Amino acid sequence: MLRFWRPIARWRSSLIVVIAFVAACDFLTFLAYAVGPQALPDGKLPNDRRLNTLKDLDGYFPFTPPTSVEEWTSRSEQVRRRLQVSLGLWPMPTKAPLNAVIHSPIEKQDYVVEHVYFESMPGFFVTGNLYRPLPGGAKMPSLLCPHGHWANGRFTDAGDTAAKNEIANGAEKAVEAAHSPLQARCVHLARMGCVVFHYDMIGYADNTQISFDVAHSFAKQRPEMTGRDKWGLYSPQAESHLQSIMGLQTFNSIRALDFVASLPYVDPQRIGVTGASGGGTQTFILAALDPRPAAAFPAVMVSTAMQGGCTCENASLLRIGTGNVEIAGLFAPKPLGLTAADDWTREMETKGFPQLRQLYDLLGAPQHVSLWANLQFGHNYNLVSRLAMYGWMNEHLKLGHKESLAERPFDRLTKAEMTVWSDGHPQPAGGADFERKLLEWWTADSQQQLVALTPRDDASLRKFQTIVGDAIDVVIGRGVPAAEDVEHEAISRTPRDGYYETVALLRHRVEGEELPMVVLHPTNWNGQAVLWVSEHGKAALYATDGKLSPPVRKLVDAGVSVVGVDLFYQGEFVEDDEPLAETRRVNNPREAAAYTHGYNHSLFAQRVHDILSAVAFMKNHELAPKSVDVVGLGKAGPWVIAARAQARHVIGRAAVDTEGFRFGDVNDIRSTDFLPGGAKYFDVPGMLALASPNDVWLAGEGEQAPDIVRAAYGAAGAHKKLAVYAGDPQNSAEAAVAWLIQRGQ
Repeated sequence: MLRFWRPIARWRSSLIVVIAFVAACDFLTFLAYAVGPQALPDGKLPNDRRLNTLKDLDGYFPFTPPTSVEEWTSRSEQVRRRLQVSLGLWPMPTKAPLNAVIHSPIEKQDYVVEHVYFESMPGFFVTGNLYRPLPGGAKMPSLLCPHGHWANGRFTDAGDTAAKNEIANGAEKAVEAAHSPLQARCVHLARMGCVVFHYDMIGYADNTQISFDVAHSFAKQRPEMTGRDKWGLYSPQAESHLQSIMGLQTFNSIRALDFVASLPYVDPQRIGVTGASGGGTQTFILAALDPRPAAAFPAVMVSTAMQGGCTCENASLLRIGTGNVEIAGLFAPKPLGLTAADDWTREMETKGFPQLRQLYDLLGAPQHVSLWANLQFGHNYNLVSRLAMYGWMNEHLKLGHKESLAERPFDRLTKAEMTVWSDGHPQPAGGADFERKLLEWWTADSQQQLVALTPRDDASLRKFQTIVGDAIDVVIGRGVPAAEDVEHEAISRTPRDGYYETVALLRHRVEGEELPMVVLHPTNWNGQAVLWVSEHGKAALYATDGKLSPPVRKLVDAGVSVVGVDLFYQGEFVEDDEPLAETRRVNNPREAAAYTHGYNHSLFAQRVHDILSAVAFMKNHELAPKSVDVVGLGKAGPWVIAARAQARHVIGRAAVDTEGFRFGDVNDIRSTDFLPGGAKYFDVPGMLALASPNDVWLAGEGEQAPDIVRAAYGAAGAHKKLAVYAGDPQNSAEAAVAWLIQRGQ
């Protein structure tokens, strides 16, 4: 079961070096143990599902309906928190005054079209047209209409040829509606008695402070927009603070809802949302996050297949373990109407919708979910689909129409008539400098809210651990596995000098993960167990002479069991012994992290998962140790800190050396240290603060722990449980071991 030292093959041309080294140690021991004992035959990789092809937006995203209301209550809260965190809305950005401007009404016979702009964030404007019925009522229902990826958005004109084709194939009846189904929708809803706000996606029509190319066509990282203190979208810093176009666009939708709800003639209890394609994504995301919409109708978007191809529909962390069908289900039991077409939604009738219907049945509202599958048409929001939507909103917004809802002719407005900018209403500045300043405000606002959570006493510590802890739950994506989910297979058990060495495979049965592992169990065991985590995997238990490394030997001699594991892409996970230079990415040429990390855990998070699996194994092992402690030095320090943030009371003591690492300093989205969301919540110190009041030995941070860590331990009255080491870094391992042995006595 032991494998020769693989790097020796690379030294064949340096025979003298090899011979000299071998002369200094036992030759067989050197060959057998320089990377430690191996659990698998040479050339065989662990049977780990994570080695398979990465999931991407074109994967399969089934929804498993809950079996009880209680189960859905818990699950829906988890998924909703994932949305809030991944979109940069946890905490929610401060809602500054809208400073809304409504100007230049264009009156028609039975409706009026007005021009609107307001600030969603300071200096960042939402733009659109407001359609109102004439005459209006005292309190009217309202519809938000995000437009989706139609060319030129709100200004779209399909052109004569396309319009004629739409009429010929039965998708439309009127020429004007065939030219602009978006205007047709807004006009008819206004004629039905609704106040309709048709607003721009970022980069479309009048909303160009961030360009279309940045918002929807981003393809390559921009070095000039990457930096520790100032950055732009898609940069490693933006990702580590969870700032994305999708997050900005979602916040714009929330502020659009604020805007219509503030209008004195709108009934805030009767607000609906409808859009198609990318507008459908905006619709069901808003409906999932905000409790105010009374009815939603996302068209040709919700499915178990393609989840949204644009950068504006993707965010890191967003769809890990979930998908659009389940996200749309967060609106239940409120009225949800859907359409399908001959696109990625074509299988919705048999995959996705039956499960949504089961959810609505469970919640006692089967009549509140419907699907109109018109597979004779391609991707659309045509008349056939709009008629279904009109009926849905008529019923659920209580519009009161009992006669035909057929559209009537209307005067289609030109781009010049619809634009909100004019000499009297000049277009605001945009570009790269604006983009940086916008993200700078977003960062400062978030940090101000988080700093206000700094623990001062037991109550504020609990609040901090709830809010920041919920965020880290999403960022890392997993807690300690249940005992029954983890199993191990012993490969060999060998008596050594005062201890037994067991080589094994540790498996997470549910996740399909397998970790090569070594357990060193002393004959004079004192009931204490330590997980030794290293950037070198389980090989770090051994010195180059094949014997135990001095710090590990000291633990074993003190009666402490020591466990080492190869985390993902360590040790037996790699065939050439070279550390991973950069992380994998999905087969998408566009250099936006969300295409990979919106569907897959980062390597950093996966290694934390492996630590948690090992902790679960040790905690529930048949020997039942009285304490499970963890050591993480050097590059492994932040992994252990993140694991401690998730495990908290499951881990007894943690000895960590951060070497001053911060996620905010990572300058490459392919870095093995890259972690979406890692910098936002006080960075590494924030994760460590979640460990309070548990024992921590901390090195790499200077003479004292970071402020947030000291505050958390102070609030718990646990100053003595936080030990700070500021000695020689070369001696950190020995110092950590001495602390562990002393604290374990």
